[in-house]
Amino acid sequence: MTAIQSVHTTATNATDTATEPTPDLVQAMRHWGPLWHRDIVAGRDAMYAAFAPHLAQAEAQAAAEGVVNLARDTPYGAHARQVLDVYAPARPQHAQAPWPVMLFVHGGAFVRGDKEHPCGIYRNVALDFARHGWLALNVEYRLAPEAPWPEGAVDVREAVLWAQTHVARFGGDAQRIFLMAHSAACAHTATAVWDERVRPTGGLPIAGMALVSPRSRADVRAENPNAFGVRAYYGDDESQYNQRAPLAHVRPDAPPTLVALAQYENPLLEFYALELAHALAQACDTQGGPMPRVLQLPDHNHTSLMAGFNLPGNLLGRQIRDWCARVECGEFRARNWGSPGGV
Repeated sequence: MTAIQSVHTTATNATDTATEPTPDLVQAMRHWGPLWHRDIVAGRDAMYAAFAPHLAQAEAQAAAEGVVNLARDTPYGAHARQVLDVYAPARPQHAQAPWPVMLFVHGGAFVRGDKEHPCGIYRNVALDFARHGWLALNVEYRLAPEAPWPEGAVDVREAVLWAQTHVARFGGDAQRIFLMAHSAACAHTATAVWDERVRPTGGLPIAGMALVSPRSRADVRAENPNAFGVRAYYGDDESQYNQRAPLAHVRPDAPPTLVALAQYENPLLEFYALELAHALAQACDTQGGPMPRVLQLPDHNHTSLMAGFNLPGNLLGRQIRDWCARVECGEFRARNWGSPGGV
């Protein structure tokens, strides 16, 4: 069975039978989407309220199917926040091992958030991958201002290196580790993968990186509602921002990257996501790097994009798994423009 075939045959749970979220969630998203830029806090809280009962039910269903948390608050470093949870697929439904590994890093504007998140939004990301035959790691990390730049990226690096060493004992495949992040954590993740000041010699041992609603620039513009978080992490010296943010470190020799965004994003994030995708495409064009895959989900907002995991209509989860399968098949490897017909 090829990797492309397996992305379909492993999608067996009920969340894959519906192509759209339930009507009440669709209504909530369509109401708040056009209002999102005006008040992201009110929109976020409305999404929490709308998704909470669905996420609780989905989590209970995952447990009933046999998805298990094999290791809770497992340390990958010495700090209290340098911990992760390990979720494993149900057996015998996904008895074939080793499983591919998805390491997920939560958002939080650099200064807040955790792997649990209100309503279990981030926990359900890990559960969703586990239900589809993945070993899923849900990662927590140190926050600013206690841990300023580049410590968030250092934590992502250390979590990946921990995974490389330890996932085999949980049934995971250390040669098939994918990395996924949301919002501000995309800055940590991309820095860990691209920036020579943080990444290990030779790069991180990952097969690919998915950046959802990525913050790829550091800015404290008036329209940025999370400018305080940017300053807390990147420091008061704005002259350092461009060289500290991941956009300056896009590199053609890194693993393939997927960029996903919602139709209704937090102010500026949609521009930065597209700017990042363009920079990656330029690297592919001029230096032979892997062409990125870019997704934008209609009706979704910055919060619902992640809250939809493990629920009916989880288009983003299906698309990410499809991309991972195609990466494993070599469809997103670096292109050789110099050879006739390409690769």
